[in-house]
Amino acid sequence: MTVYAIIGGTGLTALEGLVLRDALAVETPYGPPSAPVQRGEYAGQEVLFLARHGHPHRIPPHEVNYRANLWALREAGAGAVLAVNAVGGIHAAMGSGHFCVPHPLIDYTWGREHTFFAGDLQPVTHIDFSHPYDEPLRRQLLVALQAEGCAFSSHGVYGCTQGPRLETAAEIACLERDGCDIVGMTGMPEAALARELDLPYACLALVVNPAAGKSASLITMAEIEAVLAGGIGQARRVLARVLGPAA
Repeated sequence: MTVYAIIGGTGLTALEGLVLRDALAVETPYGPPSAPVQRGEYAGQEVLFLARHGHPHRIPPHEVNYRANLWALREAGAGAVLAVNAVGGIHAAMGSGHFCVPHPLIDYTWGREHTFFAGDLQPVTHIDFSHPYDEPLRRQLLVALQAEGCAFSSHGVYGCTQGPRLETAAEIACLERDGCDIVGMTGMPEAALARELDLPYACLALVVNPAAGKSASLITMAEIEAVLAGGIGQARRVLARVLGPAA
């Protein structure tokens, strides 16, 4: 049976309801992961959980050790990865509290360690990344979102920016012209590294604010936290459906 790993983003630094068995301090060739890998039971199944930004939330998106995180999850026994990401909404359909299960992405980041295939002892390897997200895993998320009665979009282009600052209105206009529907800061290189490790990977994105220039008001942390307060509970229920005995 596949052991699922959940990578929790902003608002999900702890998996409420996880019956913790142990916390693994996994050593990796790339340094320490963001936090110990928690192993336990969730929705009746063995699951691994890792807080992307640490617990408490302390690591900005451009400083996350994505290679160590994915390596640690694989070493702990993960067979597939469900990533939860807080994002801004660009497309008109992507309002606050809306979920999106993206199908492609565009990477605008720089300076991040994007591959395991680097260094003198590693052969240069070019993975096929035409479709970044695993389709069967995406479909499981969509079925669960439907069953939970969530407002969601089954497709969307995830634009990944560098952070940690939020984008300018002009940058969002540029991303929109490029075809992006949502914007976040942690989708890459996480998805590519999972592909390099042959780990099926899908993203459950929660829209926590309109992107810059998409509303008349400024973006505030209070606004984001208010959406997270309700949306993360829904996200946990969706994950529980994916992980449940019938999954």
